[in-house]
Amino acid sequence: KMDGEELLKKLRKKTSLPVIFLTSKDDEIDELLGLKLGADDFVKKSGGFSIKVLIERIRVQLRKKNIINIEDTKNIIIHGKLKLDPSQLECEWDGKQLPDKLTTTEFLIVRELAKRPGIIKERSQLMDIAYREDTDIEDRTIDSHVKRIRKKFKKIDANFSAIETRYGSGYRWNVS
Repeated sequence: KMDGEELLKKLRKKTSLPVIFLTSKDDEIDELLGLKLGADDFVKKSGGFSIKVLIERIRVQLRKKNIINIEDTKNIIIHGKLKLDPSQLECEWDGKQLPDKLTTTEFLIVRELAKRPGIIKERSQLMDIAYREDTDIEDRTIDSHVKRIRKKFKKIDANFSAIETRYGSGYRWNVS
């Protein structure tokens, strides 16, 4: 029961994920308002709307988002309180090193989840990231890794809840 502008205002309070307005509004004032409220792009349905162009605009926004979140010089991934340095396999939360370092497998899982916040990763996808193809493991092994990861983060932040379990689906890095 809310319009796109209201939804955008609420989203911007919680996340910086790219937002593209797809609208039937043709007035320049509507486009300006959407952009001023924080929309990343604005696509009008009228005047020869193309799904191919929309898909490409989405790709552009996702590329921009990756550039913002990854410092090119050090390949450091930053999302909210999380800072990952893949070259050193180091992880910080809210400016503090984890007292118990993440194992390589745990680091790879955290990195995969944090690279695309809000996107659900199935256990099988996380297994592909964390293990070689010829390794024979059960998908519930990922659950054990996630449990240990949470435990390590909770040593410095008792309220840590960035890794969200999506029952029946997998895990995701919580964007809120």
